[in-house]
Amino acid sequence: MSGVVPEATTDGVMSHRIAEHLREQILSGELKPGARIRQEEVARDFGASRLPVREALRILHSQGLVTLKANSGAWVSEMNAEECDVTYKIRERLEPLALTESIPHLSAETIRRLEQIQDEIEANTSLDRFLHLDRELHLLSYSGNPYKELRDMIERLWNITQPYRRAYVERSGHERDWVINAEHRLLIDAIRRADTTDAERLLAGHIRRTRIALLPVIERNSTGR
Repeated sequence: MSGVVPEATTDGVMSHRIAEHLREQILSGELKPGARIRQEEVARDFGASRLPVREALRILHSQGLVTLKANSGAWVSEMNAEECDVTYKIRERLEPLALTESIPHLSAETIRRLEQIQDEIEANTSLDRFLHLDRELHLLSYSGNPYKELRDMIERLWNITQPYRRAYVERSGHERDWVINAEHRLLIDAIRRADTTDAERLLAGHIRRTRIALLPVIERNSTGR
């Protein structure tokens, strides 16, 4: 049998490589909300045709990271203050549900990992590392949720709000670390006790406080102040 890899398979592997690269650029803040993604430049950087680039952009569109505009191209997704407010309100409802569905299925090992992540958060001083660990902690706490549609929806909402969360953390520095750490510790304790009522209440309040603190930052960014 020939060792030649079929072209479709090669393009599929390349499209996922490109999607992962662009995803990291968006989530890290290297590509800002509203930035245009030029297919020809991406194709040149990867030494690829436009076909896997287009497929990569479709993957990112499905994840909420990219907006595709007919006859215009691809852009990093962006929101105004009102859209971000609504998105966080949706998260306030959906994520407690996901946590409740998840808790009965979380292993002792997973709960220990949640504690380890929080230890890392408290010992950390890097903004990028904090954003990575915070995301890992919350999404891991939902990992026992058996409903794929709910998991996908929540990850999509995290993706589209990530740039604004980054802007908020950059502006606030470490002044609210103690609040975040206390809420995380209480949340992990509720998870360990399998107290879904307490966990839902704590998580909804945690997301709500972020939403309220975040909105002025988005409004300042949108007005250029």
